[in-house]
Amino acid sequence: MSVDRRVAALRLAMEKINIQAFIIPSSDPHQSEYVTDHWKSREWISGFTGSAGTAIVSHNHAGLWTDSRYFLQGETELANSEYVLHKVYDQFAPSHTDWLCNNLQAGETVGVDGLNISVNQFKALQLELKAKDIHLKDVGDLFESIWSDRPTLPKDKAFIHDEAYQGDSMSNRIKQVQKGMKEKEHFLFSALDDIAWLLHLRGRDVESNPVAIAYVLMNDHSVCLYIDPDKLDEATLAIYQKNKVTLKAYKDILQDLKTIPSDESVIIDKSIVSQHFYSAIKANVQHRGSIIRQLKAIKTDKEIAHFRNCMIKDGVALTKAFMWLEDKVDTEEVSEYDFAMKLASCRSEQGQYFGESFNAIIGYAGNGAIIHYRPMPDTSLTIKPAKTLLCDSGGQYYDGTTDITRTIVLEESIDPSFIEAYTAVLQGMIDLEQAIIPEGTYGVQMDMLARQHLWAKGLNYLHGTGHGVGYFLNVHEPPQGFTAGPSPRSNTVMKAGMITSNEPGYYKEGHFGIRIENLILTKEHTKEGFLCHESITLFPIDMRPVNIEVLSDKQINWINEYHQEVYKKISPHLNEEEKTWLHNKCLAIAK
Repeated sequence: MSVDRRVAALRLAMEKINIQAFIIPSSDPHQSEYVTDHWKSREWISGFTGSAGTAIVSHNHAGLWTDSRYFLQGETELANSEYVLHKVYDQFAPSHTDWLCNNLQAGETVGVDGLNISVNQFKALQLELKAKDIHLKDVGDLFESIWSDRPTLPKDKAFIHDEAYQGDSMSNRIKQVQKGMKEKEHFLFSALDDIAWLLHLRGRDVESNPVAIAYVLMNDHSVCLYIDPDKLDEATLAIYQKNKVTLKAYKDILQDLKTIPSDESVIIDKSIVSQHFYSAIKANVQHRGSIIRQLKAIKTDKEIAHFRNCMIKDGVALTKAFMWLEDKVDTEEVSEYDFAMKLASCRSEQGQYFGESFNAIIGYAGNGAIIHYRPMPDTSLTIKPAKTLLCDSGGQYYDGTTDITRTIVLEESIDPSFIEAYTAVLQGMIDLEQAIIPEGTYGVQMDMLARQHLWAKGLNYLHGTGHGVGYFLNVHEPPQGFTAGPSPRSNTVMKAGMITSNEPGYYKEGHFGIRIENLILTKEHTKEGFLCHESITLFPIDMRPVNIEVLSDKQINWINEYHQEVYKKISPHLNEEEKTWLHNKCLAIAK
């Protein structure tokens, strides 16, 4: 069925329940960034495969709203349908609500599936629409009746994260969350990575994110995990029994919420819990930010030690992959997709490997300017010994999660505009990592450090500079991050123990993309009351396109010390040929 025929079927379903527009977000009942195939409704109805975006279908319009990371991808994927691409320049203030207010009539109704929209999102949208006398209604999942070959929820087995790699015991984590809870209070947790952290639960239900579909409802003396019982083996059941975790079927959560007495309280994070669940609760509802989200962001000393070991393995894998590319690109046809597969293959040879942490972004030449470009087997470009290549990839290991971007040049003659932008991006990445900040500093206060050298040249990038990273969990982990404007990420205070990506970039449409990314650990500084940062990613940065003359002595020292550390940590795990290659990539620079 073509996209336009799917839209026509949705319009018929809308007409039956008398709604004039239907919103299809990218999320699921757990407000996940990446969702399992069953909940990829926005992708199915629009044909747009990017991870972020909102579709709206009305009786005479089909629109897709997405941010700058996906502009070029959106234009390509929507080209053969009736969809109109609406470009969102502030990803934290999407403009689809403006379109609804301006294009619907007073008294008309907008429908949403209340399971796939958070309480906060529903209330904010409702308030804006109400000003125009437009109604908002939870109409349920309209795709049940029109998506005939819809995938079922995954049946893969879930498992307990190996005790050797756990950052803390399950019982301690439960106690941390229950601490301070009062009698007759219940916590509802619906974010999959929050549940994974609390109960050491891992799975393969979501591509690249090692989580299992579940809910948790807990009070001051008990914990109940709602999950498909077929997903747990006897060993897992025994561990949960030992930790006094009760098990119920995934679908039972809604009925149990409804039966909590009205004189008791349910504590939820309204930015995560769905509107449908919220409206079903008869008890007193209290809003608190997810305590697990805050606890999870601060990695334990044991987790940090595992992260460091994980980065060595990842650096070894990257060394082998990039050596392979340099050897093949002159004599054989190697596509962007081929190199993405080679990266995954080299990682898979490392110990404790679980899978990729996201689909590798391998952008040759102009494809590098497509910020979240994903090469496909039949359409990816051949990488030639010319122009540039942007490589953003990461791995999931039982002892950590990685995310690294390197941009390399593949020719001797380098475009001066590329050199100027690449140098500015590198300077910004270094300056942010070297920042010494007082305790209480927010991510938004640090973001401009990564942009300042680009801004000085009239250049910029429209995505955030950094996001939190999970420990054998989601590669994009709230709450912290670096963004230029107000957002939940940038309004989070940076704290010791957080691991955050540092990835400024620059993109020239049709020509090249530049991004350089390390993961950085926030640490206590020797000066009391201050924090500093350390790059824990271990792989050389291409210095060929750098204008060394504009670098400060401090920046040059950082580069040389970083490359010394890379060689020191990675080389013991390489053969002699690989050591020579790495040594040449880590040579000291000077003006």
